[in-house]
Amino acid sequence: MPRLTRTFTDRFSHSPEGVWSAPGRVNLIGEHTDYNGGLALPIALPHRTRCAASARDDDTLRIHSLQEDSLVEVRIDDVAAGHPGGWAAYVAGVLWSLREAGYAVRGLDVVVDGQVPLGAGLSSSAALECSVAAAASDLFGLGLLDTAEGREVLAAACQRAENDIAGAPTGGMDQAAAMHCTPAHALRLDCLDGSTRQVPFDLSAHDLALLVTDTRASHALADGQYGARRDACEKAAEILGVEFLREVDMASLEDSLARLPDDVLRRRTRHVVTEIARVDAVVEALRDGDLAEVGRLFVASHESLRDDYEVSCTELDLVVDTAMAHGALGARMTGGGFGGSAMALVPVAEVERVSSAIAEAFADANLTAPVSFSVTAAGPAHRD
Repeated sequence: MPRLTRTFTDRFSHSPEGVWSAPGRVNLIGEHTDYNGGLALPIALPHRTRCAASARDDDTLRIHSLQEDSLVEVRIDDVAAGHPGGWAAYVAGVLWSLREAGYAVRGLDVVVDGQVPLGAGLSSSAALECSVAAAASDLFGLGLLDTAEGREVLAAACQRAENDIAGAPTGGMDQAAAMHCTPAHALRLDCLDGSTRQVPFDLSAHDLALLVTDTRASHALADGQYGARRDACEKAAEILGVEFLREVDMASLEDSLARLPDDVLRRRTRHVVTEIARVDAVVEALRDGDLAEVGRLFVASHESLRDDYEVSCTELDLVVDTAMAHGALGARMTGGGFGGSAMALVPVAEVERVSSAIAEAFADANLTAPVSFSVTAAGPAHRD
């Protein structure tokens, strides 16, 4: 019996009704665009969070994790901002959010196994939320996993759980990726209307690999820096008379920047508008098989995030600079920033050499040893 189901049976004295899982994600391009109504281009990771679960007849949630010793118990009606705290908020928040949306859900017994690296900017939180949402949909007969529209409902419920209960003011890109990504494709996500389009993404046809490096630099979205960036974008949009910065196009960018009262707002706005344009430029380059152009756009994105949005850090910059110096076609930080992960587009034959160079660069700088691994585009939340 797998450890997850064995632990469930030991903890709750009955077997789970099933196991569900959802992936982490790496965003190819389109960073900090989701809450600006923009575009993003994530892929699902092979790394997944699994959830063994059974429905209860009452309103109680009993939650355990293979990565934690404690058992958290809470009634759905008692779930509120900050309660329960910590990782359990992402589980309890999903049930609370589905109930708030009008769905008839009850309590669950849940054991989770998170295999998406924590704090790495690879959306371990959305993987946790979406695995639980998938379980709830099946266990309570909601049928939301069966259609694209239903998956949109689940993604929205998971985003609300993260925003309102866990207190992280994220956009919806991570949850949409976990619910909609398909193998061997990137997901072009329009965060203004929620529409999605599958974009073929098969690097092996070009003898390339996507090398992700977890810098091990702690990454947390609820510490105020992420919220400060979002507040700046909302302020800029208000000054410019638009609902979202998505409405500012490249042709009018310079005129729009001139209307903003300070350099910080100008730089934040410039990043968002140019980053949205880079998403479709990458989609076009992938369609044309121009992976050199994809790499160039990755670097442009990183420079914008580093200089205009100011969400990079020493470790992320070191990965990008080292990868580029050792033959990568392109590299950039991925995720919210302030730590987490970076990725590089690398010839397959050079993966080990680039990984070793990154590790050596970190050792030379007396930084915590990073973890690098190649990834391929994987599939969405489902019942295992």
